[in-house]
Amino acid sequence: MRNILICGYRDWAHDLFVNVDRCVIDNCVYVDDKDMLDTMIDEYEPKFIFFIGWSWIIKDDIINNYPCICLHPSPLPKYRGGSPMQHQIINGEKTSAVTLFEMDEGIDTGDILFQKKFSLDGDLDDIYRRVSDIGTDGVIEILEDGYQNQIKQNEEEATFYKRRKPSMSEIKIDDISNFTASQLHDKVRALQDPYPNAFITCKDGTKLYIKRTEIE
Repeated sequence: MRNILICGYRDWAHDLFVNVDRCVIDNCVYVDDKDMLDTMIDEYEPKFIFFIGWSWIIKDDIINNYPCICLHPSPLPKYRGGSPMQHQIINGEKTSAVTLFEMDEGIDTGDILFQKKFSLDGDLDDIYRRVSDIGTDGVIEILEDGYQNQIKQNEEEATFYKRRKPSMSEIKIDDISNFTASQLHDKVRALQDPYPNAFITCKDGTKLYIKRTEIE
């Protein structure tokens, strides 16, 4: 029986782990602590390591010595880098894709092993539920079939975004004048829990957080 590490710390990543563990004969182990990664690798000597929404840098010796596969919620090579889901929704994208790729020393640059589109409609919980379900299918497909139909990323189509900072969640007075209701709604839903919520700064300096909006 093969040992498989699935690394993540978000609720949707754990849901993916549970679903994969139910469907495969491999011994799947969940890692949610970056400080335990080396220990778990030494203990289990995994056949594959999957990183699901993992925010920390993976050491080169891990990438070079184990098959490391990352789930990135964007249609790579577009939206490489940090906060891909938030950037896509705020930019008004209507669809995205779950991409599983073989990790290399670049940032989200490895060969694509699995990619499937999904809708960006709805609240953030709904969107990540789709990511988890599609990601489950992708992980199972790779475990069952191995590396088939690897696709090189087209560098001419690549875009890169930095991780968003909490201060970028502010909605300013000028934004209300310059953006449509749909654009502001997209910003609010892109920044729903567990991410730094959208907020406005009030006259007394306090912050009013906006977790949900509706458009009539």
